[in-house]
Amino acid sequence: MAESSFAGVQPSDYVVPEEVEAAGFQLCADELGSIVEGHDVKKLKFHGGVDGIAEKLSTSTTNGLTSDTDLLNKRQEIYGINKFAEAEAKGFWVFVWEALQDMTLMILGVCAFVSLIVGIAMEGWPKGAHDGLGIVASILLVVFVTATSDYRQSLQFKDLDKEKKKITIQVTRNACRKKMSIYDLLPGDIVHLNIGDQVPADGLFVSGFSVVIDESSLTGESEPIIVNAENPFMLSGTKLQDGSCKMMVTTVGMRTQWGKLMATLSEGGDDETPLQVKLNGVATIIGKVGLFFAVVTFAVLVQGLFAIKLKEGTIWSWSGDEALQMLEFFAVAVTIVVVAVPEGLPLAVTLSLAFAMKKMMNDKALVRHLAACETMGSATSICSDKTGTLTTNHMTVVKSCICMAVKEVGNNNKASFCSEIPESAVKLLLQSIFTNTGGEIVINKDGKRELLGTPTETALLEFGLSLGGDSQAERQASKIVKVEPFNSTKKRMGVVLELPQGGLRAHTKGASEIVLAGCNKVINSNGEVVPLDEKSINQLNATINQFANEALRTLCLAYMELENGFSPDSAIPVSGYTCLGIVGIKDPVRPGVKESVASCRSAGITVRMVTGDNINTAKAIARECGILTDDGIAIEGPDFREKSQEEMLTLIPKIQVMARSSPMDKHTLVRQLRTTFDEVVAVTGDGTNDAPALHEADIGLAMGIAGTEVAKESADVIILDDNFSTIVTVAKWGRSVYINIQKFVQFQLTVNIVALIVNFSSACLTGNAPLTAVQLLWVNMIMDTLGALALATEPPTDELMKRSPVGKKGNFISNVMWRNILGQSFYQFMVICYLQAKGKTMFDLDGPDSDLILNTVIFNSFVFCQVFNEISSRNMEEINVFKGILNNYVFIAVLSCTAVFQVIIIELLGTFASTTPLTCSQWLLSVFIGFLGMPIAAALKMIPV
Repeated sequence: MAESSFAGVQPSDYVVPEEVEAAGFQLCADELGSIVEGHDVKKLKFHGGVDGIAEKLSTSTTNGLTSDTDLLNKRQEIYGINKFAEAEAKGFWVFVWEALQDMTLMILGVCAFVSLIVGIAMEGWPKGAHDGLGIVASILLVVFVTATSDYRQSLQFKDLDKEKKKITIQVTRNACRKKMSIYDLLPGDIVHLNIGDQVPADGLFVSGFSVVIDESSLTGESEPIIVNAENPFMLSGTKLQDGSCKMMVTTVGMRTQWGKLMATLSEGGDDETPLQVKLNGVATIIGKVGLFFAVVTFAVLVQGLFAIKLKEGTIWSWSGDEALQMLEFFAVAVTIVVVAVPEGLPLAVTLSLAFAMKKMMNDKALVRHLAACETMGSATSICSDKTGTLTTNHMTVVKSCICMAVKEVGNNNKASFCSEIPESAVKLLLQSIFTNTGGEIVINKDGKRELLGTPTETALLEFGLSLGGDSQAERQASKIVKVEPFNSTKKRMGVVLELPQGGLRAHTKGASEIVLAGCNKVINSNGEVVPLDEKSINQLNATINQFANEALRTLCLAYMELENGFSPDSAIPVSGYTCLGIVGIKDPVRPGVKESVASCRSAGITVRMVTGDNINTAKAIARECGILTDDGIAIEGPDFREKSQEEMLTLIPKIQVMARSSPMDKHTLVRQLRTTFDEVVAVTGDGTNDAPALHEADIGLAMGIAGTEVAKESADVIILDDNFSTIVTVAKWGRSVYINIQKFVQFQLTVNIVALIVNFSSACLTGNAPLTAVQLLWVNMIMDTLGALALATEPPTDELMKRSPVGKKGNFISNVMWRNILGQSFYQFMVICYLQAKGKTMFDLDGPDSDLILNTVIFNSFVFCQVFNEISSRNMEEINVFKGILNNYVFIAVLSCTAVFQVIIIELLGTFASTTPLTCSQWLLSVFIGFLGMPIAAALKMIPV
């Protein structure tokens, strides 16, 4: 490559812009950006390498930035903030415009327009305009209600997006390590990254070990990239696959490569959920049926008019009235289509899911994909991690076996603990604990000591401190040559030290069986190193099992002197170690887990524990949680891997605990459950290694506190408090969504069927439709938007967790629903037919208004049938539908509004809705007819299906 750099400038030509120099920096943002983004080694050298750039940014690679607010603000002015520009949110009027795009509404709008013109031409203003204005008002009402609910939902998703992006990271400022939001990062900040973290901004590698980075999110290349002092460039949005390091931030926000990428693609919305797809299918079929009925109704009505005109012989002369009548026929036909097309179905799904998402947020579950809500409702199997999900993740060392002697570790017996162990062994133990660790002991701003790192690491550091160790002294005494961080495939971590008196020593710690298998010597009770014989091995293994059976996690610590030297490029040896000792770490079971597992069991959901821990530890905790029963099997990952497909078929249904499992074992288990056994599987995970299983599962649940960014990216739901009980809450909400939508569909189909048949049959028999366009639009409004609001927002009850899950096979419209729909429709249809035939004699109606009054009574009865049917739909199988009704404010509000508005329509808006005020007895009868639907619905529930 020529000497020129990306900007086409010789590196030596670089001039610092004035405003940058005035602020006290020697590098502008664009120059910094071109170094990292262009991987420009020459420019990096020209500016004096990483340390030179740190100086020009007036920061320190050891102490980080100073926390002086004025200086930080200056820095922010010149280099920008670490936020991405967001796409403009859609305003309310955009949603109104989208709601107006509905085809049926447009046709109705045209009808209204023609009706207005013809009406005014015939009867003059304002009398002739009533019909047209009535339809226009109804259309506007429908549009605004739809737009409002869509708009509110979009706001909700915005809040969710904000929650999704809350990421904290460890940063050194003022020589203090602390947690900070990634949004507060500035160029010059020193960031600490560990395996599984996402790189929060573009930057340069300062120091660290075995860093491997996955850049596939940026470049699409799956080949991991090794980052070290020779190749120090780190790009935001990439993930750490292995290792740990310190990084200096150079570029933030929209100037990073990730920021530029984000600018080109704004976030797309959620895809349709499986349930919405199913319901769209249902809606299309019903729409077609409606269209057929509408065409036939229109034909019958028009044919009736023609027959009359033929009789009178006036087929060639048309009056305006007759033209208006034709138009009214057309409007009725279109309205039949409007009523038939259940556009409320997809709306009900989104409303219900959005409502559930909001409530789940309060219950500490963040749903990333809408579909996960409803899938979780049909989950039949949960594969859960042990550490941190079933247990509290507050770990303490409670037992140890050092120099072959088993001891309880308490807070009070430090002196006696150390006095019983030879000093040389204590020295080695402390060196191992403080140098071979992924944790860190820092002094926070209050001057208090704070432990950072995973709970296992902090438990060991705590143990080391309680033995009187000094972590700073230990770390400064020897130089670290190489670090291999813990990962779940190797199940161990190691470090190589250069000792102050010369010589090299390797320390390792990890899963006890694995580390112990690599040991050939042990320190005995006198502090001498002796070969590991059969008897000692058996004694140590017995100790491991004893600890494990008490539900302790066991770790083995070991070291070896590297007499033959060691090159930093080679791997740390895996055998030839001297065993220092074994520690047992207590991680108590979370309160409430046992009850949650029991409620899963009663709900027909199988809970399996998949863990990397020792099989005895896993069994002990699984028994305590109620996961492992007497007829269940606990198996180790390596054994599981060896099984053939036939053996798996008999084995998998019985497996309740899988211990010492690798990420691939988890993946295999999930895949088998999904494909061979057709189960709907939820999987919890917190580490990077869980990403494949989270992807494979129907619902991936990531842990919000312990989870790495990689795991959260692959998950559908993030459990914010890492608690197993929250997972059960998610399942409960998922079921509630499914059932709520079923209730709504049952309610809606009943209205559809009755409205269709009534208008169709009476048009065929009497030549006019009892329900006018405006009335049908009002009914449509009750059943679509308001019905969806009322029924889709029922909160879940504990009863939901007592029935078995739906699974993949279940039909959405169940037999129970068909029974309720057909029974209720039949009752409503019979009543309305009876009113049409015998209504006039019943109420002694005669005179010019008799038809209008009768049609008003029919319309009123029809609406009250829907109101009471809505209450009956609250429970599809139980007779008592009033249970918990007062807790659901939305439901009561919707019902009251419907009733109040119905009174207004009939008593005051007669001219628009073609109704007339009714007498008390007529009102009572209408309400009574509606109310009668409830005992009938209750009787229907007695019929077994």
